[in-house]
Parts: sequence; structure tokens; C-alpha cells
Amino acid sequence: MAVAVERSEPVEEPSIRLSIIGMRCAGCVKTVENALKGVAGVKAVNVNFADHSAVVAGEVEPEALRAALQEVGYDAAVMESFEDLEAQERMEEERYQSLLRKSAVAAAWGIPLMVGGWLDWWPPIGTPRGSDFWSIVSLVTFAVMYHSGGHFFSGAVKALRGGAANMDTLIAMGTGAAWLYSTIVIDFAHFLPPEATHPYFEAAVIIIAFVTLGGALETRARGRASSAIRKLIGLQPKTARVVRNGREIDVPVEAVTVGEIIRVRPGEKIPVDGEIIEGYSSVDESMLTGESIPVEKGVGDEVIGGTVNLRGSFLMRATRIGRDTVLAHIVESVRRAQSSKPEIARLVDQVAAVFVPVVVGIAALTFLVWWTFGPEPSLGYAFVTSMTVLVIACPCALGLATPISIMVAVGRAAQNGILIRNGDAFQAAARLTTVVLDKTGTVTEGKPRVTAVEPFQGWTEDRVLQLAAGLEVNSEHPLAEAIVSEARSRGCEIEPVTDFEAVTGKGVRAKLDGRRILFGNLALMEEEGVDCSGVAAVFDDYAERGQTPMLLAVDDRPAGVIAVADTIKPDSKAAIRQLREMGIKVWMVTGDNEKTARAIAREAGIDAVQAQVLPEQKAEVVRNLQRRGEVVGMVGDGINDAPALAQANVGFAIGTGTDIAIESGDIVIMQGSLLKVPETIKLSRATLRNIKQNLLGAFIYNVSAIPIAAGLLYPFFGILLNPMIAGAAMAMSSVTVVTNANRLRYVRL
Repeated sequence: MAVAVERSEPVEEPSIRLSIIGMRCAGCVKTVENALKGVAGVKAVNVNFADHSAVVAGEVEPEALRAALQEVGYDAAVMESFEDLEAQERMEEERYQSLLRKSAVAAAWGIPLMVGGWLDWWPPIGTPRGSDFWSIVSLVTFAVMYHSGGHFFSGAVKALRGGAANMDTLIAMGTGAAWLYSTIVIDFAHFLPPEATHPYFEAAVIIIAFVTLGGALETRARGRASSAIRKLIGLQPKTARVVRNGREIDVPVEAVTVGEIIRVRPGEKIPVDGEIIEGYSSVDESMLTGESIPVEKGVGDEVIGGTVNLRGSFLMRATRIGRDTVLAHIVESVRRAQSSKPEIARLVDQVAAVFVPVVVGIAALTFLVWWTFGPEPSLGYAFVTSMTVLVIACPCALGLATPISIMVAVGRAAQNGILIRNGDAFQAAARLTTVVLDKTGTVTEGKPRVTAVEPFQGWTEDRVLQLAAGLEVNSEHPLAEAIVSEARSRGCEIEPVTDFEAVTGKGVRAKLDGRRILFGNLALMEEEGVDCSGVAAVFDDYAERGQTPMLLAVDDRPAGVIAVADTIKPDSKAAIRQLREMGIKVWMVTGDNEKTARAIAREAGIDAVQAQVLPEQKAEVVRNLQRRGEVVGMVGDGINDAPALAQANVGFAIGTGTDIAIESGDIVIMQGSLLKVPETIKLSRATLRNIKQNLLGAFIYNVSAIPIAAGLLYPFFGILLNPMIAGAAMAMSSVTVVTNANRLRYVRL
């Protein structure tokens, strides 16, 4: 039986986004979270190790948060605007270059030392010449370690002051012990057996080189993972051409005010959200909606900042600027989703928080066992194995496994016009067993159109449509608008009528050139004495197909039937077919009548229907399915479907590029295409597989690496793991996890 999935709400406003400085491993997450939660006024904290960020909800001053972080060895910068995000990107690039330089310096000193040792170039310890040589090596190694690995030691000290342990603790203990042991051996070699007088200076610096290089590669890979955010930010143009005092001038986009008139020329990006007041064009909205077909725009139409004006010049009035624009909301939604933690990530964070102290304990136990029971030189073996355990066991890969996959997937979804607002709901989407669809505006277009014009003997389609449009031209009823629109699209001239009268619930009557014209349902015709015996079957046929037929009668004789329907969207059938192929049952709930609802469901391929359901009753339909053990996704327009969207395990709000801030949905589809629902589920399933691959790889790495590093294979095969290889393995495990997560950027949806 399927199990209902608990949902956690994302961190909501008011919130502060911080870029965390100095966070280098998964063990840091719990320390940072605890420090921030300890600040008065903080209500909720989400720390994301994948992009080194934190979202803090509550009434609190940023400086208080910074001070709390500084007390435990970290720092932070407040991220408030696009410029802050760009600054963070520059900071990450500088960090990448700095880590590369530090790694190169460490390798430049460590590799010659290692090669010279292999070739027996260096004088032995315990001789006068050896003492002088290795004393110089010790000093130079200390300087290199300070330059290339100083951040590990300072981070370890700060973490210790905060009562925590992290990756820095492991690296600092391992490499620091290697340097200290090697330095002591120089002056006290005569107190030790000859086999224990080996220096490990090259191991210390090469471990630092490998780990630092791994950090650089991880930083670069994380940058690729957040490429969607950078692309979205890049949509924001830097300047706008505003009309002031009758002149067009270029100003920074930050200087545009609400209500200001802006000129947008062909090929330019639209600077802010607004309404066209003069001109006509087509606009590429693909980066916001995922829809590649340009959208035609004219006077009165809304345009979105960041989209591209393809042809035609127009004037627009700014309606939303800065943080209020659609683009700003999208960026914020993506960032919030990337920072949210599904249940599996919270569990991993708890494991990572206790992992480092456990590893230190294992290293200490390894040292004691080898020193007590190991072969001679037991002290040398004890030192090498315990150092290898410390170096190889960093839980970075474990901590990165979930957030980096979520980060890539959320960015990929945003590029496809899907906004994910809730990490738990995105994880739950992979386990959906039933999807419930609203009808109007979700499965169907949401606005009726003429589907058939059937003239009777002596009449033509255009003439029937022309007369009907003449009667309906002044009506605001949706069915009337559909008929008038169809007549105009066919080029029919609409003739004015006289003695017009509407008959509530039945139709209209009027006169044209002295002839009596009726247009409506069969009840109107019977009331007016029109013989409909020959057209009843036609009416029933259209009604069975979910269409609304209306009869036109001229001088009390039937002239033709016009059928109007809210038609199924072109891609709804394909979307429903895909959902069923994925093993998901599809339901439809609607307030429409039973006959129309079943006709739509039959045509669309929907499994089950509940008709004549009030908006507040839709949530009960979802609840009943959940009681039966179904994991339910609800798809609706986010307005009258809000209770059902909130009740569902995953709420899909169908929106458009201009109304994406639908707060009732966990996942917002920025265009009307139902195909985005199976796309989201496919991406969720691919992401969950990716997370499991990452966690399995990280788990196997840590579970197998620690015993091997401790010397488990030595009694059987005489194999000990070199500390330098351990450093490379630890660094590459994180890089492997990030690289695997980046594969989600290329998943076929």
C-alpha cells in the first residue's frame, strides 16, 4: 500500500539569505544551523552545503547572524539583490583560483620530496648531514603548509572553540601529526628503531595538495550546478531606454520607477515588467516559460522583464520593478527550493554531524591497536594508519549527495518553465500513484470556442453564424463571445438587430429586416412554438460529445445548429497518456455536469471522473484518495483549487509567466501545458535515483575506506593504504558526487 508523504513548508518571508564563508564540509552544516538558531528572533534555518548558503526566517538583524557565525569560526555575506548574487559568483571564482594556486604550491614542494625519497636521493635521518637537510625541509614544509593549508588549521581551531569537529579537524590532525612526527624524528632518531625513523613531510603537503585541488574542482562543479540561476540572473538587462521630458535616454535599470514609459527596440531584452501602450511585437519568453514559440504582444498585453523582444518596437509602462518583477520572483523561488531540505537530506545532515567525532575515535583506536599489537616499528605503523583514517574519512561526499542533486534538478526545472517551491514535495513527486486534474483551464483551454456549425437545408454555415453573431454581439456571456469571435475570424459582417430580448437560461430573440430570429436551447424553441422534432437527435449527439448545442430559428423554422465547447488543450491527451504509461492513475474533478465531464474524460483518456463538485469539495476528493493509500498530486489553477492543492501530497499550480506567485502550489507550472506534470515527475524520479546513487557511492566509500585505511587488509595481504592516496581518494569522492549530480542537467524529459 502506498503511504502518504509528510510535507514540510519552505522557509517563508520575512527571510534573510546568507552566503556562508568558511563552510568546507558536511559536518559544518549542523554547526552553522545551531549557531543561527541560537540567535534571538530566528524561527527557521535552512543551510545548503551544495551552494554554501543559508536562508534564515524571522525578525532578526543580519549583523546578529554574522556575529553568531563568527563565534564558531565562520562568516557570512547578506544576499539581497542580483548584484549580491553576481558578487557571490565572483567570490566563488576567486576561491577556485586561490585553491588552484595553493594546490600547485603544495604539489611543487611535495612531489620532488616524494620522487627524491623513491630514488634515495636524500641523506638518511640520524646522520649529521641528514639532520641539517631534514631540518631545512621541516621549515620549508611548515611554510608551505601555512600557505597552502592554513585554512584547514584555522578552521579546525575555530570549530574546536565552538565545540564542534569538521573536515578541517581531520585534515589538520592528519597533516599536522605527520609534520610533527617527522620533525621530532629528526632530533630523536637515536631513541627509535631504524624502521620508525621515516619522515612524512611529503605526505603532509601532498595530502594538502590533493584535498585543496579536490576543493577547487568541487567549487567549479558546484558552479556548473548553479548555472540555471546564473542564466536567469543574466536575463536582467543592465539599462533601460526611458522616455523623460519627451526624450529617450538610457538609464540603469535600477533607476526605472513604476509608471515610467520605456522604449523597447527589436532584439532588446525587456528591462522590467510592464504593459504595452503603443506598438506590436513578438516576444521570446522561453527562458521563463520553457515555451520556444514566440508570443504575439499588442497594446494592453503584459510583458515580462528579462524576455526578448524579437521584432517590432513598442512603448511600455513599467508596472513592477526590482524585487517585484516576475524574474526576481523566479530567482527567489529557485534559490528557496535549492536551499530547502527534503527528508532524506535532513537525515544525512544528522549523520554527518556526528561522523567526524566518530572518525577521530576510530583513528585513536587504530593508533592504540597498531602500537600495542602491530609489528615493528609499531609506532610507525600506528602513526601511518591513524593518519590515513583521519584523511580518508571526511563525510563531504555524504553531505553533498542530496543537496547538489536537488540544486541541479531545481535549476533544470526552472529552465523548463517549472518552479519547484518545496523540496519535500519534489521528492514526493517521484512516488505519486494518482494525479487529480481540474478540468477547466487545466485539461481544457478554459474558454469556449465554436466547434461546429451545422446548417439545415437552404442555409450556409457563414449565414447561420452571421445571424447568430448579430444576436450575441452585445452579450458578455462566454458562449456569445465564442460565436462572435468565430464569425469575425471568418470575415462575416455582423448585422444589427432590433427588438432584442434575452430569455434567462434559454437564449435570445430579435428581429432583422422584419424577420423573427431565435437563438438558444430547445426549451426556448418549444416555448416559442418552433417544431424541433427533426433536430432533437442532432442536439443529443453534440451533448454526448460534451459540447453545448444552440439552435438558430428564422421565422419559426430551424436554420442551423452551432455547437460550442471548452475544448481540450492540444497537449492534454499526450500528457495524460504519459502519466498512465508511468503507472499513474488519472482522475478529473469538475463542477461541470456529468455528461460533459464524462465526454471530456473519454476523449482525453482519463481513468475516473467526479463531476458537479464544488471547489471546497475537491479537497475532500483528494483526502478520500489518500485514505485509500494513494500518494496524490493535484493539478489546478491555484485559485478555486487552492484547498485541494494544499491537501495533496504534491500541488501543481497551473500558472502563466505573469502569475507565478501562486502560493497554494508546491510546484508552479509557468505555462498552461499539462505536459509539464509528467516532465516534473520524470525529473523527480531521475533526481531520487541520482541521490540514491550518490548516497550509495558515498556510503560504500566511507564504510570500505575506513577499515582499509585502518589496516584491515594488512594481516591477510600485507597491504597498507598510503596516506597520500587516501587524500586523493577523499578529494575525488566529493568531485565524483558533484559530477554525477550534474548529469541531471542532461536528463531527457
